[in-house]
Amino acid sequence: MKYLALILFCLWVLSRVLGAQDAEGSPDFAERLVKAAEHRLTQTVRYDPAYVVLDYPGGDVPADTGVCTDEVIRAYRALGIDLQKLVHEDMKAAFSAYPKLWGLKRPDKNIDHRRVPNLEAYFRRQGAEVKGAEKGRFLPGDLVTWDLNGNGLWHIGMVVAEDTFVHNIGSGPELTKGIGQWKVLGHFRFHP
Repeated sequence: MKYLALILFCLWVLSRVLGAQDAEGSPDFAERLVKAAEHRLTQTVRYDPAYVVLDYPGGDVPADTGVCTDEVIRAYRALGIDLQKLVHEDMKAAFSAYPKLWGLKRPDKNIDHRRVPNLEAYFRRQGAEVKGAEKGRFLPGDLVTWDLNGNGLWHIGMVVAEDTFVHNIGSGPELTKGIGQWKVLGHFRFHP
C-alpha cells in the first residue's frame, strides 16, 4: 500500500510538471498552432473586411470571407481558444487599456478581436510580447504584426517556419517568406 501511494504521488507530481510546461507554451502547443495555421492554406477565403454581426461567443464571419486577423482567430479556434471571447472580456474589464482609433465608447464583440491594434493590446496585457534577447527571433507559432505602408496599415501573420508565415493580405490565406519585408510592430508568443 505504501508503494502504491508513492507511485500515485509521483504520477501526480509528473502530471503537474507536464501540465505546467504545456501551459507555458510547450513545443507541442506551437506545433499544433502551426498545423492549424497551415490548414488555413487549404481554405478558399475572399478578403472581406465588412462589419458583420456575430454570435457570441464563438462567432465568426462566413467561412469563405475574412481578413488577416481572421486567419489568426481561426488557427487559435482550432485549438479551442476563442480570441473573440478573450479579447471582449478583457476589453470589458479594461477598456481604457485599448486603442481609441475607432471612436467606440464601449467594447464591440462583433469587431474588436478582428482589429490588429486590439490584438496587440490584448497579447501585451497577457504577457505574450516577446522582449529582450528573444525579440526578433521568430519561432513557429509566433505572431508578428506589421505596418505595411508606414501610415498605420496594420497586418498580422503567424510564423510557421524560419522567416515564413501564414497570413491573408488580400488573396486569402497564403504562405509568404520574408518577415522583415515590412516594418515589424509587434512580436508575440501567445500560448495560453
